[in-house]
Amino acid sequence: MILGPNDAVPRRPSRIVVAGTSGSGKTTLSARIGLVLDIEHVEIDGLFHGENWTPRASFEQDVDEFIARPAWVTEWQYSVVRDRLADRADLFLWLDLRRRTVMRQIVIRTLRRRFGRTVLWNGNVEPPLHRIFFDREHVVRWAWNTHRLTAERVQRLGRCRPDLTIVRLRSHAEVDRWMADRLIPAARI
Repeated sequence: MILGPNDAVPRRPSRIVVAGTSGSGKTTLSARIGLVLDIEHVEIDGLFHGENWTPRASFEQDVDEFIARPAWVTEWQYSVVRDRLADRADLFLWLDLRRRTVMRQIVIRTLRRRFGRTVLWNGNVEPPLHRIFFDREHVVRWAWNTHRLTAERVQRLGRCRPDLTIVRLRSHAEVDRWMADRLIPAARI
């Protein structure tokens, strides 16, 4: 069952996955939830990306280790672990933002990181901007091309895990309202 921002969460969540396309705000929301619920936020990009953007050999093992813990929040990405994350989750949040909102956010974030030479996971920095034209997996192109796939994956997950509480949030206003009206009261349970 997919709930909306006005629906109550049936219990205090302890293992939370946040889904959405690249640039939708998964990591930001995950970090906020970690603070509100006082649980560990594991940034899954930091586990996946090694030096020079190469996947870390220990990625799957690292994910298996943290999902065995009693409480955590992370982002739902990387196909090799997506099912494992969902299987352990007791709350699934779906950031289903409009494509134009996501694209504005991903472009601004990419520009800010590139021009600021922001060091990301394991020493990586955003690649030169011209790579958007040549690299099919450039994060901006990836966000555009995969935007619709998240909905398909979430719908499939809902059929496979009808017991999993899925909350669909379609705007920043809905996220803020849900955090204030539903998550913070649930944190007190």
